[in-house]
Amino acid sequence: MTNPAAPWPFPRWIAHRGAGRLAPENTLAAFELGWRLGWRAFECDVKLSADGVPFLLHDAALERTTNGRGVAGECTWEALERLDAGGWHSPAYAGEPLLRLDRLADWALPRGALLNLEIKPTPGTEAATGAQVARAAEARWRAHGAGQPGGPPWPLLTSFQPEALQAAQHHAPDLPRGLLLDSLWPGCWAVARSLGCVAVVLNHRLCSPALLAEQRAAGWRTLAYTVNDAARAEALLDWGLDGIITDRVDALGPGRPTTA
Repeated sequence: MTNPAAPWPFPRWIAHRGAGRLAPENTLAAFELGWRLGWRAFECDVKLSADGVPFLLHDAALERTTNGRGVAGECTWEALERLDAGGWHSPAYAGEPLLRLDRLADWALPRGALLNLEIKPTPGTEAATGAQVARAAEARWRAHGAGQPGGPPWPLLTSFQPEALQAAQHHAPDLPRGLLLDSLWPGCWAVARSLGCVAVVLNHRLCSPALLAEQRAAGWRTLAYTVNDAARAEALLDWGLDGIITDRVDALGPGRPTTA
């Protein structure tokens, strides 16, 4: 496992997909809004276009959050960059484009914004996506001084797909990794150890004081998603949770009480 004593750069509060639900998820507009609201750490979803460009999108399909149709990973970036990824949210964001990972990095790094990059492969491309996202992130962050004394922290690479994290581990071993878990399936902790994870990211319903104590003893940081209830957030923090991923960027988080 990666050294658990290594510095942990992330604050307790992480904005989900940029600015939760206040702006079109995974777009630059969402990150800019989250930043203006005082957030300094963000979670987002990264997948590959058909020609290997890492870009932000949660779903495999385009319909929910763009005016496109079909499987996003089967489209070239030239086709994807022409889509409207904001009009579905509200007229104010009509025309907002999909966001490339390199452009997000160039926005985040000069500001000191921290990123949790969830590797979100199109089904069947787990290893290829993990490898390419990790290589692209390493190159971009290293260009901004990551890995050097006084340089910015690396992004945290997370995924529900062990194959994607294994490829990331192979191609960019310096980047920290975290295993995402929606359930505690048999052998999950052994897999997290084999992947050299520094963190586990749990559905908040899985959390308990005993489980969080076990994770600390194992040397892992523990994050939870997606926590939108103030009382639940307060309880999780009291139990020793290291980080909360939330949509409620206007009501919880930096400078705000955990209680509603």
